Amino acid sequence: MIDFESQVLADLAVLKNQMTVLVGDGNAGRIGDLEDRVSKHEERFQNVRGIAIAFGALLTLIQFLIDYLRRK
Repeated sequence: MIDFESQVLADLAVLKNQMTVLVGDGNAGRIGDLEDRVSKHEERFQNVRGIAIAFGALLTLIQFLIDYLRRK
């Protein structure tokens, strides 16, 4: 049983170390870094989406203007 207990304790120490790397030890770990990257990606996506909507509205107005001038 002594070998088994020492093996279990060693495995638990490795697991604790890996969890500290993953979650962090008060500082941001890998999960915190991923959350930051996702937040930045969502902000950029919203910015591009807004620009695309504004560009589409501008093209629509130009098309209406062209149609209006053709009918005159």
